[in-house]
Amino acid sequence: MSTMTIAPSTLSNAGSARRAPARSQARSQARSQVRLTRRGRLVVFFGALLVVLLLGVYWGAGSVATEHRGTPEPTQVVMVGEGETLWDIAADAATDGDTGAMVERIQRLNALDSGMLTAGQKIRVPTTE
Repeated sequence: MSTMTIAPSTLSNAGSARRAPARSQARSQARSQVRLTRRGRLVVFFGALLVVLLLGVYWGAGSVATEHRGTPEPTQVVMVGEGETLWDIAADAATDGDTGAMVERIQRLNALDSGMLTAGQKIRVPTTE
């Protein structure tokens, strides 16, 4: 009866020859990863937040709003009659003959979503003075 023993040093030497490239790849991948501490993550977060705020201030500086009022567009209030449409009112108000542009101006001036009007409704219509 004979016994056979395998020493751990023999196994590690035999296996290391085959596994050496895999271990070196794992080590190079581990070294290429960036690990941040909690303080590092906070610094990166607040740095990015600062960049966003600075960009907002930079783009907001181009605002054209002023504290002085502009001159309002001269208008007259017109009550919509029975069967009257926005196109009819715009055709009466358009002095240059461009009824479509006048319809758009009336819609923008009165914040209308569509050209639907009801009898008795009061709307503002641009006038030329």
